[in-house]
Amino acid sequence: MKKVLSCNDVGISFGGLKAVSNFNLDIYEGELVGLIGPNGAGKTTVFNMITGVYKPTEGEILLNENKIDNLSSNKIVEKGIARTFQNIRLFGYLSVLDNVKIACNKDMEYSILQGMFRTKKYWKEEQETTIRAMEILKIFGLDRYQYFSANSLSYGQQRKLEIARAIATNPSLLLLDEPAAGMNPTETEDLMETIKFIKEKFNISILLIEHDMKLVLGICERLMVLNYGQILAKGDPIEVINDKKVIEAYLGTGGE
Repeated sequence: MKKVLSCNDVGISFGGLKAVSNFNLDIYEGELVGLIGPNGAGKTTVFNMITGVYKPTEGEILLNENKIDNLSSNKIVEKGIARTFQNIRLFGYLSVLDNVKIACNKDMEYSILQGMFRTKKYWKEEQETTIRAMEILKIFGLDRYQYFSANSLSYGQQRKLEIARAIATNPSLLLLDEPAAGMNPTETEDLMETIKFIKEKFNISILLIEHDMKLVLGICERLMVLNYGQILAKGDPIEVINDKKVIEAYLGTGGE
């Protein structure tokens, strides 16, 4: 099976404080892996290093066997990694359609002048992008809201739109940072089915940060636990969550 992502002894320090150290992770094509841990364990820091927001001070990160930890965030998107955020980051006053079309910008080839003068190439690419964006919105059940402003959608719909925008970049790896945060049980169930569907539909690998254990156990094929910036446990999801060290990290006690 093809290896999509490799994190090899990755670490980062802030002012002498090690936030993450000796982080190792391999994700294979079509795999869905969960990354869990107590608040402040370093999960989002890992996401930020993979996506170029932070530069690791140790180790290396490879995407499809190519080193990416020295690249900017926009270059990493071009290479094939997309992400969502803990706090939804949409262009609130733009339409639902435009939010997705923006993500297609990296694939557009018309020049600034062609855009200014609305040339034939401009209209052709804009039409193709609109069609593609609408196809993605339809998959997420958002096509009927194409002209609505993004901030007029419900919370669950905004979460879906953020994932749809990420998918529009045509990634080989999708990072989802607590996608179920703030959702009610019905929305979470719907999100679980959506994630399963897009994994198969787009044949992409997914790395998921999530606190909702029902969602994690319902979709993750492997699980990794991070605590104080270090890997505490990894492997089969059921075995991992029943590990005494993991229980202690979450509850603060090892029990009897």
